Amino acid sequence: MWVHLCGEGGAPCCAPAPGTRPFTVDVHCHVVTPAVEALVAGHPAKLAEVAAMQQGMGPASAAHNQAVMLPQALPRLMDMGQRLADMDAMGVDVQVLSPSPHQYHYWAEPALAEEIVALQNAHIAALCAAHPERLRGLGTVALQHPSCAAAQLAHAVQGLGLQGVEISTSAAGRELDDPALDPFWAMAAALQAVVFLHPFGTQLGARLATHYLSNTIGQPLETTVALSRLIFGGVLDRHPGLRILAAHGGGYLPTCLGRSTHARAVRPEAATMARAPRDYLREMFFDTVVHEPMALRHLIEVVGASQVLMGTDYPFDMGHDAPHALMAAIPDVTDAEQAALLGGNARRLFGIG
Repeated sequence: MWVHLCGEGGAPCCAPAPGTRPFTVDVHCHVVTPAVEALVAGHPAKLAEVAAMQQGMGPASAAHNQAVMLPQALPRLMDMGQRLADMDAMGVDVQVLSPSPHQYHYWAEPALAEEIVALQNAHIAALCAAHPERLRGLGTVALQHPSCAAAQLAHAVQGLGLQGVEISTSAAGRELDDPALDPFWAMAAALQAVVFLHPFGTQLGARLATHYLSNTIGQPLETTVALSRLIFGGVLDRHPGLRILAAHGGGYLPTCLGRSTHARAVRPEAATMARAPRDYLREMFFDTVVHEPMALRHLIEVVGASQVLMGTDYPFDMGHDAPHALMAAIPDVTDAEQAALLGGNARRLFGIG
């Protein structure tokens, strides 16, 4: 089950009562746009993507997803009543919606991609408009078509009132530091739009095709690579002020940051950025989907408490459904830090009044 029911009679017990806890914002929450699923159903490239994903995770994980994970997650990805009830049970005041990564559809040709993006962004904007006190939204762009992505981002923010977009760690074989994406990054910086970096699967293939390693270690590794490309590839120097929000605590980069720093010092081909790698991380934002209090304490020490925002990965089973309990368990956490992690930082980043 997604909702953590451990009280007497199955009542939620992990969320403090309203009024006794800090204002709480969940920045890592997915939603499905049914119209997009209908649009791409049966498309050969879509079927090929599904087959590749299943092969990459292996038969045992694919079977478990079909039998257990998806039947539990899909209703929550589409049913707003269930979503709001879950938010109340978890003690979440506001969710920041973002597309389910399986709806990136970076395989789509330009005309179809435009339709996919338009449907998703309009749907998320409509959900937020229907529940303005409870929801904020991130849209999508066709990152595989850089000539379209900047305009789509502008429309999402300026035309639909979304706070930014979610993108994957690469798109159709193009890394995030590819110069072709510079117009997108320039637009994101100009609009001060949030760019939520969230992987979809992994490129390591058969090596991670057992034990759900494709997700367990593959997705954090994808984020590590993408953030490293943004830093070493000079994107953050060319476009200062970018608001990057990295899923899953930024992957492994905050943990192994010293190695990046050392490489910059001793390898000329790695001395490609203007400042030390740590400086860039302290300007990014990171969610709390790292599962352990000690991991969160380390993340805070590396990037600063002001850069860490509570996220649950709702409604997937690799998320965390007791955010208040996790924040309270961080070693030596102060009341001020808890308030910032649970909602204060997100209010600042997303402009939540």
